[in-house]
Amino acid sequence: MRNKPADLKMCLYYKKYVKTIFSVLTALFLLFSCNQQNPFGDTQWTLVGKGFSFPEGPAWDGKNILYVSNCYGDWMAKITADNVDTLRIVSDSSFKQTNGLIVDGQGNILACDFGLGAILKITPDGLVERLTSGFNGQRFNRPNDLVLTEKGHLYFSDPKSYGKDKADGRLFYFNFSTSQLTLAADSLCFPNGLAISPLDGKLYVSESARERVLRFTRLEDGALTDKEVFIELPGGDPDGLDFDVYGNLYVPHFGSGTLFVIASDGKIIQKIQTPGKKPSNIEFGGKDLKTLYLTEDETNGVYKIKVNRKGFKIMTIQ
Repeated sequence: MRNKPADLKMCLYYKKYVKTIFSVLTALFLLFSCNQQNPFGDTQWTLVGKGFSFPEGPAWDGKNILYVSNCYGDWMAKITADNVDTLRIVSDSSFKQTNGLIVDGQGNILACDFGLGAILKITPDGLVERLTSGFNGQRFNRPNDLVLTEKGHLYFSDPKSYGKDKADGRLFYFNFSTSQLTLAADSLCFPNGLAISPLDGKLYVSESARERVLRFTRLEDGALTDKEVFIELPGGDPDGLDFDVYGNLYVPHFGSGTLFVIASDGKIIQKIQTPGKKPSNIEFGGKDLKTLYLTEDETNGVYKIKVNRKGFKIMTIQ
């Protein structure tokens, strides 16, 4: 007996529905399985740069160069991806003591300069522009780290005093379209590294003096709400932050000599020792974004290690 047209149509619909559900479940299974694997493809760090005085702010240009701040040396370094222990010094009197760095989609370096108390834009031609240097008539305290949003705007941290009871640190939002600066959050105890999650789009912030990582919901105008503690990491200071594409957060723990990898639910997936006790910042790089670079301030070196997961990177054009 043949199916009626309506029955056949319903049969095909359910077949397509079941196939879709199966595809979704398979994708979720693969994602979960990959997320449970050891994220590190190697267990040994390789030295790629030395001779620094408090290296910080590693920034990958999307091609073959890693830029690194030399906080107390008044210069920045360019390290090529293919050459181990080779660096070229770039010195310029128009910047003083840079910390956090980002490279945008046009090759401009955006830098926190705590010596000048300013956020800088350094073009590929070497021109230096001060994007912003203060709020309400007062210069910034100590611009530390920064992150680009999907729309090409900027969040940056501005700590002042260090102490669990010294909540005088701030977060700012800079709109490139309007050049408007907004105080996004205040009353923080030494806000430090920043990163935006590829999963929930929230802003994650190291509150170093309280040994924890916070997260905020971002609003359309750049304001931050729903402040909450994502994870507490006693025994050291959470410093620079970065995400992989699966939403795992990588946290160098300054003082303990540990790099933590934390899943989106706040559980620690993995932790490995760093070459010294003072890992300060990290950056995914390499052509496949599966090389993790680390600045380390006890040895004053820059290191790399292979990872099994691709880093999440926002490189918008200004």
